[in-house]
Amino acid sequence: MLFLIAFVGAAVVALVLWKAMNTAQPDGAPPPRRQYTGPTRPRPRVSGPDDDAEFLRQLDEKVRKRDDPTA
Repeated sequence: MLFLIAFVGAAVVALVLWKAMNTAQPDGAPPPRRQYTGPTRPRPRVSGPDDDAEFLRQLDEKVRKRDDPTA
C-alpha cells in the first residue's frame, strides 16, 4: 500500500513540475517554431561491418584458419 501512495505522490509531483515548466508563454500560446532554413546536406551513409566486403573476406579467412585441422 505504501508503494501505491508513493507512486501516486510521485506522479502528482511530476505532473505539477511538467505543468510549471511548460508555462513559458503567459498567455498560453505555444512556443514559436524554428524557421525553415532550406535544404540541408545529406548525411553520409554509414555502413556496418557486415556490409563491408573486405571485413567479410577477412572474417571468412579467420574462420577457415580456425576450423582447419591441418594448421
